[in-house]
Amino acid sequence: MPGSGPLGRAGLALLLMAAGAGARPWLAAPGDQPRSNVVLVACDSLDGRLTFFPGNQTVDLPSINFMKKHGTVFLNAYTNSPICCPSRAAMWSGLFTHLTESWNNFKGLDPDYVTWMDLMEKHGYRAQKFGKLDFTSGHHSVSNRVEAWTRDVDFLLRQEGRPMVKLTGHRKHARVMEADWRNTDKALNWIKEEAVNLTQPFILYLGLNLPHPYPSPYAGENFGSSTFLTSPYWLEKVNYEAIKIPKWSSLSEMHPVDYYSSYTKNCTGQFTKEEVRNIRAFYYAMCAETDAMLGEIISALRDTGLLGKTIIVFTADHGELAMEHRQFYKMSMYEGSSHVPLLVMGPGVREQQQIPNVVSLVDIYPTMLDIARIPVPQNLSGHSLIPLLRGKAESEASPRGPRPSWVLSEFHGCNVNSSVYMLRTGKWKYIAYSDGSSVPPQLFDLTADPDELTNVAKTFPVIVHSLDKILRSIVNYPKVSFSVQEYNKQQFISWKQSLGHNYSSVIANLRWHQDWLKDQKKYENAIDEWL
Repeated sequence: MPGSGPLGRAGLALLLMAAGAGARPWLAAPGDQPRSNVVLVACDSLDGRLTFFPGNQTVDLPSINFMKKHGTVFLNAYTNSPICCPSRAAMWSGLFTHLTESWNNFKGLDPDYVTWMDLMEKHGYRAQKFGKLDFTSGHHSVSNRVEAWTRDVDFLLRQEGRPMVKLTGHRKHARVMEADWRNTDKALNWIKEEAVNLTQPFILYLGLNLPHPYPSPYAGENFGSSTFLTSPYWLEKVNYEAIKIPKWSSLSEMHPVDYYSSYTKNCTGQFTKEEVRNIRAFYYAMCAETDAMLGEIISALRDTGLLGKTIIVFTADHGELAMEHRQFYKMSMYEGSSHVPLLVMGPGVREQQQIPNVVSLVDIYPTMLDIARIPVPQNLSGHSLIPLLRGKAESEASPRGPRPSWVLSEFHGCNVNSSVYMLRTGKWKYIAYSDGSSVPPQLFDLTADPDELTNVAKTFPVIVHSLDKILRSIVNYPKVSFSVQEYNKQQFISWKQSLGHNYSSVIANLRWHQDWLKDQKKYENAIDEWL
């Protein structure tokens, strides 16, 4: 049970003593000391701002706090694409999304792609995976992929159920997300029964679904996932007084892409403050349950004497807007969606360190190879986090040269009617769209405007020009946007042809069916015009 891990005071005290041995460098010469074990816990949809002040005031996350005390937290870690499969493809390949061409949740890496885990296994690590992976092609619903392919069609259809909350169980009901707990149990058993007896180092991966919203069957046959579900046990970990009700622009003032996202996510209707507060509270409670699973892993490593020999990494594929900017889910470059947690503790990692440098999930690949003392390929988009984790100066950076002062994120999937590119550097967040001219860009000063309420692109044209120049030096984004448009059209045509006479009934019955059936002919004509 969750209460038996670091959530209990006695357990936490033991854990603190076990971890207090101090940091030892792991990049010593081979033979000097054994290579560290590695555990990566990757959850789904956790807003990275909850791992530091002031976001951490809203919910009790003892396992994350433990990692902060005995390790390092990154204050500016980002996803490379704010949606499940493309983000994970970047993390497992070390390559930006325009290089993996993982354009949507249906298109990821090839099944035989060589990941960092494959290389670690090849170089003597015992590798074990449990839970959600989601970085290869061919997954997710038909509706999900058709929505992505048709985002350039001139229509506006709601693709999700209205976000809502649901309370389940009682005040002692801790195991709400059963599938995640089963996978956590498998990982715990593996640590206690196998890892403890290994004579070689190991890499263990645990993928969690939480705190991703749950499916919403009330929305019809092809439902989405718009239900924030938890039990009173976890809701009691939330500080309701600290919950911030986000400010919204009026619908008429929204950026055109934001309006499309809000509409397709079924968020343009009326929401009371109480509804918004509850959605956020239930989401935070789901984060608390996630944190407990991380705690169980840390406890198992402590109980088996492996904690001092193991590097633990905790992160997520993307965040969750939880009604910020009149949206839930991800698929956005706003902080709630694109900012991810990244915490590391273990041998060689500086304790109680907060790193302000911008980093992203492509950095996981070279970091894992560095830990395993495997030569890092030169073609990766990411840079090893090892120098930062050890508190080394930038001058001691890798042979590839210094870490860039920017991170890149891009999005090409559903609920957004344009390819989107985000460059984060210093205090600035620059967001470019499509071909760079047909959709207005956005520029946010995150120091003065952390809630990203004021687009200052027109106020600072010189900054926009400078950041756009950097962005174009990294990726020819108008060309990529065009490639995605062509890909979407070809995929849709192939899918349509595969259905033959069934096309009309199948497309009418996707997640947008409630809107589609109001004027089926009009929407079919819009698709025909697009094709």
